Amino acid sequence: MKKHEVELTVNGRRVSMQVEPRQSLADALRGELGLTGTHLGCEHGVCGACTIVVDGDPVRGCLMLAVQAQGANVVTVEGASPAVGLSEIQAALREFHGLQCGFCTPGMVMVLHHLFTENPQPTEAEIREAISGQLCRCTGYQGIMNAAKAVAERHSSNHP
Repeated sequence: MKKHEVELTVNGRRVSMQVEPRQSLADALRGELGLTGTHLGCEHGVCGACTIVVDGDPVRGCLMLAVQAQGANVVTVEGASPAVGLSEIQAALREFHGLQCGFCTPGMVMVLHHLFTENPQPTEAEIREAISGQLCRCTGYQGIMNAAKAVAERHSSNHP
C-alpha cells in the first residue's frame, strides 16, 4: 500500500512520517514516532485511553487518521509531562490515588491537561464534564476527582 508523508508538530517538535492511508494517528504516534504513552483501548473512540490534544482540542487518536494530522500541532502525554518528574496533574493523581492499573491514565491526564490549560480554576461540575468521556474500570473516579479538585484549589490559592 502506498504510504503518504505527513508533516506535523508533535510535542513542540516538527516531525515527518510515512503513514498508510488508513493508519490512525494513535498508531502512527506509537509506531512511527515511538510515543507509546498514548494507549489504545477499544479503538472505537469510546474509552478515551487514546486521547491527545490536536490543535488545542482533545481528540480520540484512534478515530483520527494520521493523514488528517497534516500540519497539525499535536500534544501527547509525553508532551504534557516535564522532562524529569511528574506534571502537576500526574503528581496529584498519585497523591490522591487517582490511578490503579494506569491504562486510562494517559487519556485522563490529557483531558485534565486540556481543561487546566483552558480554565486553571474549573468547578467540580466542569471537571466532571471534562472526564465524562474517559472510562476507568479501576478507580471509581473519586481519586481522580479529588486530584483534579486539588489542582484547581492550588491554582485558586496561587491566583486569587
